[in-house]
Amino acid sequence: MARDERATLLEVYQALPEEQFQDLKYHLERQIPAGLLLQASRPEVCRILLQRFPGNSLRETARILRQIGRLDLIQRFQLPLEEQIPEETPGEPNGDTPNVTGDPTSGHHPGGIPAPPVNPRRLTEQDLMEVAQRLGKEWQEVGIKHLGLERSRLEQIQEENPNNSVMRVFEMLLEWQRRERHDATPSRLLACLERARVDPKILDFLRNL
Repeated sequence: MARDERATLLEVYQALPEEQFQDLKYHLERQIPAGLLLQASRPEVCRILLQRFPGNSLRETARILRQIGRLDLIQRFQLPLEEQIPEETPGEPNGDTPNVTGDPTSGHHPGGIPAPPVNPRRLTEQDLMEVAQRLGKEWQEVGIKHLGLERSRLEQIQEENPNNSVMRVFEMLLEWQRRERHDATPSRLLACLERARVDPKILDFLRNL
């Protein structure tokens, strides 16, 4: 029997620590007026999503969970997602989250591989420039698919920097940093880029920060 949509939503939101729940509400502000979300509790956010996205509230939640690095919850609650998430490795019955070391609220990768430890340090402009210098012509694909940025904003960045590819990527990363605010950490960017086809040196750089 399919899980009740509202009950599943509430379980997902209750599994989020407060900081990540606030991140989820921040991402929802693009489609739902901020005034409705600002003081909304977990049950109230469930009600709002069920009203705004009838039949699609779980898919919308899964999209945002992916952006904030909680792929484990997508798998645990079997949430629908346009792009399939790899299955857990054998030995994890009933889709339960595998045991990992470190902070259990930091999220982890599919396949039972622990995510990098949470690094509370925010990325600096120098850090972002190091990444920008190594990110190539696939920057727009990375921005849309893995950083969750709008195509129109990336086109604007390209127009503003027609002759400097490094500055285009740098401005894109700054846009992501502004959106993520205090969560723009090396571990968060690493979680976004690990699924992208980027130079492995970028991943090594972020891991070592």
